[in-house]
Amino acid sequence: MKSRKLILLLSGGMDSSVLLFMAGRQDFTEVHTLTLDYGQRHGREIECVSKQLNDAKLKYPNTIFTNKVLDVKYLKDISPTSSLTNLEIDNPDINKIAGDAQPASYVPFRNQMFLSICCAYAESMQADTIWYGAAQVDSLAGYWDTTDYFISSFNKLISQNRKHQITIEAPLLEMSKADIVNEGVECNINFADTWTCYSNREDGLADATTPSSSLRLQGFLCSKYCDPIKYAQQDKIDELYRQHGCREI
Repeated sequence: MKSRKLILLLSGGMDSSVLLFMAGRQDFTEVHTLTLDYGQRHGREIECVSKQLNDAKLKYPNTIFTNKVLDVKYLKDISPTSSLTNLEIDNPDINKIAGDAQPASYVPFRNQMFLSICCAYAESMQADTIWYGAAQVDSLAGYWDTTDYFISSFNKLISQNRKHQITIEAPLLEMSKADIVNEGVECNINFADTWTCYSNREDGLADATTPSSSLRLQGFLCSKYCDPIKYAQQDKIDELYRQHGCREI
């Protein structure tokens, strides 16, 4: 049987971790993941990558999984306008960003650069498919580089490659956060070993007021599961769990 190779951006967040396990359920023989360290405020997510990979290798022993962590901290130098690369800029508050075309956490052209790196890696590895973790809510939150139009336009661009055809796919693009949580539960993912929050609190707790954490929590509430990570607002969140009839995973 011909080898099927996949390139996957794996951040250590909830969405890309679900993608990793979804890939294990497909007929890919090799899943080569890239983790990009751009000096992001929420560097804790990178610590989750090895845990998710170890779990995936145990669950899908017939699939080859690899990971490369690349240092792309030049982004901090060329994109100091984002709260993720500049600690002097506050993360956006979910209660105050209504109507914003792009939130303060947007890193200029980050996703386009990251996908270009994936394309270079895919060509060198003779892989023809890249999975990108853009989700339905991302474009609604103001990230223009997570839309279906962006992905289709990028695919049109890279189709100009004369020797190696690569396709970028976004399996989560039509899925709500609740759908993603349910998919992860079905795959038996340990969500405690994922990190979504853009804050870097000294107490190690996630902050539910950041858009990333708020959307994550919404997904758990709508799927009626309790998020296993702890938040600074845990008492209020526990009450929401009770109101929604949420259960432990």
